[in-house]
Amino acid sequence: MKTIFDDVSYQCSKIVTRSYSTSFALATKMLAPSIRSDIYNIYGFVRFADEIVDTFHDYDKEKLFHAFEKDMEEALQNRISLNPILNSFQHTYHKYDIPHHLVESFMESMRMDLTKKTYETFDEYRKYIYGSADVVGLMCLCVFVNGDKEKYKELKESAMALGSAFQKVNFLRDLKADYEDLNRTYFPNTNLLELDEQSKKRIVNEIKADFALGYSGITKLPEQAKFGVYTAYRYYKKLLQKLQGTPPLEIKNSRIRVPNYQKFGLLAHSYLNYKLQMVQ
Repeated sequence: MKTIFDDVSYQCSKIVTRSYSTSFALATKMLAPSIRSDIYNIYGFVRFADEIVDTFHDYDKEKLFHAFEKDMEEALQNRISLNPILNSFQHTYHKYDIPHHLVESFMESMRMDLTKKTYETFDEYRKYIYGSADVVGLMCLCVFVNGDKEKYKELKESAMALGSAFQKVNFLRDLKADYEDLNRTYFPNTNLLELDEQSKKRIVNEIKADFALGYSGITKLPEQAKFGVYTAYRYYKKLLQKLQGTPPLEIKNSRIRVPNYQKFGLLAHSYLNYKLQMVQ
């Protein structure tokens, strides 16, 4: 029965989420049960595409990426795939009528990671972030508003800002790995070999502005999504605070983390704020 195959597919996407990102998995668990699976399905898809370009160094990444992209397009067209991650994603894609241009933009940014190493202008940087992060936020927004087009339009800008904030925090946290392992630098007009406090402050202030706009949208989300998204927001805000208080040299030479005990503390505090209706 296909329902069994579909259930297995959804479980695969859930496993991918939990295996690759404990923080995102924790935030997703705070969403209403009715939409959790669909967010796992989106994450599984974007995670696999990202893995191809970021970690499969001993293989022909370009060949693997093109094969994955072809399989993805066939999955969306045929409404089925023998790749369980793509099968689960196509289900969510059709269920919420996710615009195809969002998927195209995401794949374009992933394709850029195959060859592009530096982003020298703000336009290049902004285009990459739009495709790698903003559109993922918009895919999730389609699920959060349950296909409500007017609500989607109202929250679109804030969802993109939150996606940008999350991605830029990741860029700042992963400076060492991106530069040493992948030979990539994303922040334009920033010499990572000579990263100073002034450059770091400029990046942090940029992220804070994104967070402010993103939070304005969180307060307007449907109840089924609000607490989960707020939990992710609180985690990334905490990570940004740690980065802000870390000397540039240490950021360049190590990966800053939020320990598990702090994550659970954030969860408890987020829940208290939510129950006291402070997220409004």
